[in-house]
Amino acid sequence: MNDTFPVTDLCDAFSDELQIAEPMFTDFGGLDAFCGPIRTLKVFEDNSLVRSELETAGEGRVLVVDGGGSKRCALLGGNLAKLAEDNGWAGVVVFGCVRDVDEIEACDIGVKALAPHPLKSRKQNVGETELDVRFAGVLFREGDWLYADPDGMVTAEQELSL
Repeated sequence: MNDTFPVTDLCDAFSDELQIAEPMFTDFGGLDAFCGPIRTLKVFEDNSLVRSELETAGEGRVLVVDGGGSKRCALLGGNLAKLAEDNGWAGVVVFGCVRDVDEIEACDIGVKALAPHPLKSRKQNVGETELDVRFAGVLFREGDWLYADPDGMVTAEQELSL
């Protein structure tokens, strides 16, 4: 379980302290349960900054990518998932699409996204980092904690323990 707790148990114990994401995501990574402090990124059909972030030391964090919900191209593929694994990221949440599904599944990280899409994104270095992003009914804040498993995804202002 990658040092995480079942999201259902967290909801039972801390429901007043959590934001609960709307159920719109599919699991793609090799880990179906993951957690860590949030690192935020906002892009649209351009994954240049996704690569830049994943090239840094993840230190157990979760990269939350607000891709505007676009389903016209992928923001994460097998090479970037492997990069995330190699650099110590716990997971990646993409409000958008992924590709190379089999390669992502072979990586020892958690990945949640809306859908698969075969087309790669543009590379124009356009986007923003370290800002609050909102999707799935949740305000994802830099430094808050994200917990995810097959039952869903929640965030909390601090690390939780049962």
